[in-house]
Amino acid sequence: MRRVLRREVAGTVGLLTDEHDFRAMRHYRTFAFTDFADYLKAFEDLLGGRASQGAHTTVALFDPQEYADFCTDTGLDPDNASSRARFTAQLATTGPALPYDGQPLADLIPALVEEAVRQATWEYATTLLARLGACASCGEDIGRTAFTRASALLARILDTARPGKLHLVCSVSAAPETLVAVLHADTDPHGACQLDEAEALEFTTVLAAGLATRSPGGMVIRSSAPGVPDRVYGWRLRQGDPEPLTAGEVFDAYCTDAETGDLVSPEPEVDFRVPPDLGPDATPPPRRH
Repeated sequence: MRRVLRREVAGTVGLLTDEHDFRAMRHYRTFAFTDFADYLKAFEDLLGGRASQGAHTTVALFDPQEYADFCTDTGLDPDNASSRARFTAQLATTGPALPYDGQPLADLIPALVEEAVRQATWEYATTLLARLGACASCGEDIGRTAFTRASALLARILDTARPGKLHLVCSVSAAPETLVAVLHADTDPHGACQLDEAEALEFTTVLAAGLATRSPGGMVIRSSAPGVPDRVYGWRLRQGDPEPLTAGEVFDAYCTDAETGDLVSPEPEVDFRVPPDLGPDATPPPRRH
C-alpha cells in the first residue's frame, strides 16, 4: 500500500543545467557529485526510476546564486541537503519548471533553459510597464493603457489571419537586451482560436512594452494551412505604432541570419506578403513629457 500511495505523491527535483552552475555547487561539502557527466547520468536514472513507478515529477531549474540568496534570506545553512530540498520545493511554484514526460535530458535541458528565458522576459517586461507611471497630459497609467492596446492589436491580428496554425513572434529592442515573445495559435474556419494563455500573456506584455516605450521592434506572423503555401507577413514598431512591412522587407528578414547577418536560402512554398489591414487603432498611446 505504501508503493500505491507513492504513486499519488508528486515530486519536484532541481536540475543544474550547465557545468558553471555545477562547479558553484561543488563548493558545498554536502554536495556529493564531483563530475558533471556522472551527475547528469544519475539525474536521468532518478527520473526514469520515478517514471517506472508511475510517479509524476517536475524538473525545476536550480540556480546556485538564487539558492545562496534564498538561504541568506531564510537563515538556512546552504551546506545542507534539507536546505536544497526546501529551495527546490519553492521552485515548483515560483521558478522555471517543466513536467518530466520521459524525454532525454538532451531535450529537457534546452527546454528548461528556454522556459527560464521566457519567465525572465515576462518579469522584466511587466516590471518595465509598472514603472512607467502616469501620462503627464491625461493622467492615464501608461503601462496599463499600453497593455490594453496590445491586447486589442493581438486580437485584431488573430481575427484577420486565415484559418490554420499560426506562429507569431514579437521582438522589442530594450536595454539591456532584446525582448522576444512567441505565440502559437490554431484557428478554425469558423473563427474559433485556440492558444496557450501563458504564451498570449507573455506576447501581449512584450508588445505592450514596445508600444509604451516607443522602442524599435516588430511582429511577424506565419500561417500554415494544408495544401497551400505558408503565408508570412509582419509589422515594424515605430514610435509606439505598428507599421506594415512590405513583402520584400519580410523576405529580407526571413532570409538573413539574425546572428551573422549572412544571407540564407529562402524556404520553398512560402508566400511573403503585405499584412492585412488591422483597421483604426481605437486606443492611441498616452505620451510622457
